[in-house]
Amino acid sequence: MTSGPLRSDGVGSAAALPITVSNIRKNYGNYRALDDVSLDIHSGEFLTLLGPSGSGKTTLLMVLSGFVRPDSGSVRFADREVVLLPPHKRDIGMVFQNYALFPHMTVAGNLAYPLKLRRVDRAKIAERVEKALDLVQLGGLGARRVDELSGGQRQRVALARAVIFEPRILLMDEPLSALDKNLREQMQLEVRRLHDRLGMTTVYVTHDQREALTMSDRIAVLDKGRIQQIDPPQALYDNPKTHFVADFIGESFSLPVTICDGGATLFGHPLHLPHKITGSAPHFLVLRPEKLTLLPEHPTDAAAGINEIKGQVRQSVFHGDSVMIYVAVRDGHEIALRVPHRGKVTLPQPGDHVSLGYGVEDTIVVPATMPVEGGMR
Repeated sequence: MTSGPLRSDGVGSAAALPITVSNIRKNYGNYRALDDVSLDIHSGEFLTLLGPSGSGKTTLLMVLSGFVRPDSGSVRFADREVVLLPPHKRDIGMVFQNYALFPHMTVAGNLAYPLKLRRVDRAKIAERVEKALDLVQLGGLGARRVDELSGGQRQRVALARAVIFEPRILLMDEPLSALDKNLREQMQLEVRRLHDRLGMTTVYVTHDQREALTMSDRIAVLDKGRIQQIDPPQALYDNPKTHFVADFIGESFSLPVTICDGGATLFGHPLHLPHKITGSAPHFLVLRPEKLTLLPEHPTDAAAGINEIKGQVRQSVFHGDSVMIYVAVRDGHEIALRVPHRGKVTLPQPGDHVSLGYGVEDTIVVPATMPVEGGMR
């Protein structure tokens, strides 16, 4: 039995499938790995599951793949219920963290293996292997043994093997974590380009927030088995819904604020907010270092669209393209300002008193916690 029709380049899926996850629960003894998770993944989307260790992201991916069976809930690929199907009957491509290649086989042998299982004829296998190698920029290396490849080349082989039989869904479990920084950043772009070229629905797991921001159409942030927020990268960064999301995504510093009548005060001073705050639960002001600016000694009135916070410089750290200036503020708290490195620009020194400003649109106030239903979509 052969898989569906080839794309014009000979590799890829005929049509991507949407995924619907409904009310998934998974316990390991007393530990709840997934807590009533619901999620809609769009056809052809690159969605990343992001979270710290133990958040449930890998367990959710294993539920999608069929390697973990949930205690309850539903998983549908388009209109087909798959929650009880074993992995080999789900027709998915899978890239594991350790690549799971056969070390005793050649590169071509590894790529041919999933096609042989599907009883593709020998001539067609040879054609697809060649095109898959070209797709991941490994043309001419089919005869090489896997144990003779670099880490980046092995990662490309794992990608090629996952897509060679034209799955409509591709699942990836931290496939770049073993690579060094420069190669990992290069491969992030290559994986995204491969997704765009093949058009399959991709679900990607990582704990690296920068990787998630770089690659994703949308990001689902998980914590303690629940989805905290699902949004496109920029929306997630600029408008986090909870203190956890704000702290986990990007670089930030948090200061406690007092909420009253839809407004907020920081150290007793009212903040100019982009919108009213609902509820009276504990909240935090989230400050992004790149959003802060040094104000002159006599700044313009804050009502003109600037919030102000005063402090004393503790330390400056040179990062090459920028300088991070750490500032002590009230009640033992610390924040930081990131300033682009521009040669002879004079920067404040440790011990200097400074005023920092941030615009109303950059004034992010979030609840410490938020009751989140698993059914965020």
